[in-house]
Amino acid sequence: MKVLDASAFIHDYATTEPTASVPQVRDELTAGSVYRFDAMEGAGMRLQLPDPASVARVQQAASASGDLATLSGTDVQLLAAALELGGVLVTDDYAMQNVADGLGLETEVIARGGIDEVRVWGFQCAGCGRSFDERHDRCPVCGAELTRKRPR
Repeated sequence: MKVLDASAFIHDYATTEPTASVPQVRDELTAGSVYRFDAMEGAGMRLQLPDPASVARVQQAASASGDLATLSGTDVQLLAAALELGGVLVTDDYAMQNVADGLGLETEVIARGGIDEVRVWGFQCAGCGRSFDERHDRCPVCGAELTRKRPR
């Protein structure tokens, strides 16, 4: 089963395999791509509503990889749906691909190249420049905002 992100509808993705998505994806689409979403739903695309345990597992994996702050609620729902259905996640979003890899999920890209390696992001203080492995609301040393930092 292919679990479709918004990019699948935007780029007119086609497959002969069964498909699924989450209802929130429709809200991210514009007129032409909403039509494609509705047409696929009418043709049998499954709308999955992931349970809280799956959502929590995705959030934990995203937190561990440093991607949680960049994922939308829809992204988390899609990852949880793919996890529950044992499906292939169809997305061009690098953070989603990174988290999917951490969860052992297969991904398929549409318009961009996929990720070459899994990255565990770090965080750096915008004030004092200290680096942290885990995300904090603010720097525990000087109180400034933290930004996501590419791993070395």
